[in-house]
Amino acid sequence: MSVVDTPSRTRIAILGCTGSIGTQALDVCKQHSDKLEVVALSAHSRTENLVHFAHEFAVRHVAVTSEAHRGDAVLSELPSACELHIGSRCAEELVELEDVDVVLVAIVGAAGLSASHAVLKSGKRLALANKESLVVGGDLLLPMVQPGQMLPVDSEHGAIFQCLLGENPREAHCIWLTCSGGPFYGRALDELADVTRHDALAHPTWNMGAKITIDSATLMNKGLERIEAMHLFGMDIDRIKVLIQRESKIHSMVEFEDGSVMAHLGASDMRIPIQYAFSYPERWSTPAPRVDFREIAQLTFGAPDMESFRCLKLAEIAGKQGGTLPCVLNAANEVAVDAFLHDACTFTGIADVVEACMDEHDCQKVVSFEQLADVDAWAREQARGIISSRF
Repeated sequence: MSVVDTPSRTRIAILGCTGSIGTQALDVCKQHSDKLEVVALSAHSRTENLVHFAHEFAVRHVAVTSEAHRGDAVLSELPSACELHIGSRCAEELVELEDVDVVLVAIVGAAGLSASHAVLKSGKRLALANKESLVVGGDLLLPMVQPGQMLPVDSEHGAIFQCLLGENPREAHCIWLTCSGGPFYGRALDELADVTRHDALAHPTWNMGAKITIDSATLMNKGLERIEAMHLFGMDIDRIKVLIQRESKIHSMVEFEDGSVMAHLGASDMRIPIQYAFSYPERWSTPAPRVDFREIAQLTFGAPDMESFRCLKLAEIAGKQGGTLPCVLNAANEVAVDAFLHDACTFTGIADVVEACMDEHDCQKVVSFEQLADVDAWAREQARGIISSRF
């Protein structure tokens, strides 16, 4: 009888290693180097950081997804044993490597969809930090998922996943999806008109990349997370309720039919859900400072204002209608947020652009990834045209 040689450490590929989630994932791997081995890394454009991490973790494969950075001189400094992949689809090449067990998809935006698809197709574990994969392509991805294959990395969805462990999901009455409320909680719509990029990037509790931070300020992030939760937990969007929890200590809750409520509490540190996606079903020593609950003066709760933060309402409309409308919502939002970050669109204009694109779209049933790519391209072109004519 032959003996199968199994690796002593879980072999990790991190797609999007230079962003906020990627760098925190590398910190988790560093703290648990006896259990985790980083074997492959991808970046879009930050090649200097990529080369630094390639040396630090002695990885065997790196990928640069931006063709514009193919000739970056720093890439010549990669370790001699490290293989370089370049091109828009090269992150998927890392997924297919035989010496990869778990893939963290931390690519920002709709670009993560093809990578998530590749991971599920390969049969490897997907640590999903790209909510747009499910928002845009959930109808196509979810039927591919094997039991225990996909672990959510968002703090809220990781919390819900853990609250449901050992429970019958059919006995869940609703999900309480928590939200800090962002930097503008309590402001009316007319008080948001003059918000600046600097104002919007000042998140009260979480340290995230620019795009997600703006989405948190508009509450689009929570709207996208509601759609993601619909796919992950098989629940209608009306039963996924947004709850403002300013201290960000309750990461989400599940309320069951008998009135019991399971809540996941802990530090506001993304390394905790990242680590659990790597360690599941085990629990390892925390990479984050522990919370002393005796020192927390209060936990406050509130309802979101969907009139002032219209992106949350638009996401609800897209989630209810389904089909290709969430793809339009996401693509238009990505373009509008980028425009806001470059002073080409106002803060409240983000919702205006998204709504205009949704109004112009002829919603269809999702049938293929090619169809989604076409809808995504259409929505981006529409959004750019609206921005250039209005702002």
